[in-house]
Amino acid sequence: MNRRDALKQLAAVSAALPLANLAWAKEPFVVLNPAQQTDDPSKIEILEFFHYGCPHCRDFDPLVEAWSKKLPADVSFRQVPAIWNNPQLAALARLFYAAEASGDLHALHGKVFVAVQDERRPLHTEDGVGEWIGGKVADPAKFMDAYKSFGVNSKLQRADQLARAMKVQGVPTMAVDGRFLTSATMAGGHEGTLKVVDELAGRVRKERGAK
Repeated sequence: MNRRDALKQLAAVSAALPLANLAWAKEPFVVLNPAQQTDDPSKIEILEFFHYGCPHCRDFDPLVEAWSKKLPADVSFRQVPAIWNNPQLAALARLFYAAEASGDLHALHGKVFVAVQDERRPLHTEDGVGEWIGGKVADPAKFMDAYKSFGVNSKLQRADQLARAMKVQGVPTMAVDGRFLTSATMAGGHEGTLKVVDELAGRVRKERGAK
C-alpha cells in the first residue's frame, strides 16, 4: 500500500515526501543517497516498514515471520511502523511499540491486523485500545502504562525519523543496511522482495569481508 492510499484510507492529509535523494537503479531495489546510519554497525540491519491498516502488509507478515526465523547471526531485523505525520497511524504505531515493550508483541501482532482491517476496531484511540486489550494480555494495566510511556514516545519519534530519512513512500517496504530499499512493486511480489533482501544482505556481507 502506498502512502497516498494509506492516508486516504485513514482520512488524513499529508504532503508527499520528496524523492530527490533516491537514486533509482535498473534493479529491483533503490539505492539510498545518502546512506543512513544503522543502530548497530556490526550487524547487517534489515527493516520492514509497515502499518496495521495495510492489507498488503497483512499478507506479507506470515512470510516475513517465517523468513526472519532463519536469518544468520550477522543480521539484525526489526519492523518499523509507518507514521507519515498521520495521527491515526501514529496511534497504531504506539500500539505496536507498547506491545513490544510489554512483551506481548508476538501474541498480539496478528490480532491487531484482524482487529483493524476486519473488525474495524478503533485501535487508533486510547479508549479503543484499553477496551480491546482486556483479556488478551496478562496485565492490561501494565500494557496501558507502556502505551503512554516516555520510552514508547521516543520510539515513535525514531520510527518517523527513519521513514523520512529513507524516503519510504509505501508499505510494506524493506530497507537493507541503511543503503537499499525494495518492495513487492520493485521485486515482483512478496516472495521476490525477500529474495532481493537476502541478495542485498549477501552483497553487504561480501563487501564487508573484502575490507
